[in-house]
Amino acid sequence: MRPDPEPSARPASYADLSAWAVEARDYRVTLRRCPASRVAVIAPHGGRIERDTSTVAQAIAAHDLNFYAFEGLLARRNHERLHLTSHRFDEPRCLELLSGCDHVIAVHGCALDDARALLGGRDETLKAALAMALRAAGLEVETEGHRFPGLHPDNICNRGATGRGVQLELSDRLRDADHLERVARAVRAGLGLVAG
Repeated sequence: MRPDPEPSARPASYADLSAWAVEARDYRVTLRRCPASRVAVIAPHGGRIERDTSTVAQAIAAHDLNFYAFEGLLARRNHERLHLTSHRFDEPRCLELLSGCDHVIAVHGCALDDARALLGGRDETLKAALAMALRAAGLEVETEGHRFPGLHPDNICNRGATGRGVQLELSDRLRDADHLERVARAVRAGLGLVAG
């Protein structure tokens, strides 16, 4: 049996992670291309890393937007062992996909007690459209003053063709089955205002 990495050995890059982790055993990458679309919806911390983020991202992408998920499959401590910080997330298939996309939405999970979405990233136009659509759906949204601004140029949400994207942080309650469809519909409505 292979030894698990030490808890202090949080990966600094995909190369660092893949030095010990085995795809299809420790993590899974799902990539679905829609050649007619210039939008990518991604879950870089999916599976057991940040619960239900890949499910939300897939619901947003549906069958007409590009979709990518990096999902943790370990029995325990996925966040400590497989969580590549957003500005260090450099999995090659994801970067290649994003290089051909004008609009990127990265779906994340955050630990909040209420049902709230925190929007970050460098795409102010898309961020405003998503905030408006999410509020119209009756959801609480913050676009500034929170701890997930997502402004680093290397943040995976900002690695698309324009160098600007949106980081969508969803509280635990917004990722549950009761809210998933409402969140997905609202995000798609917001995207429609910007990406047509």
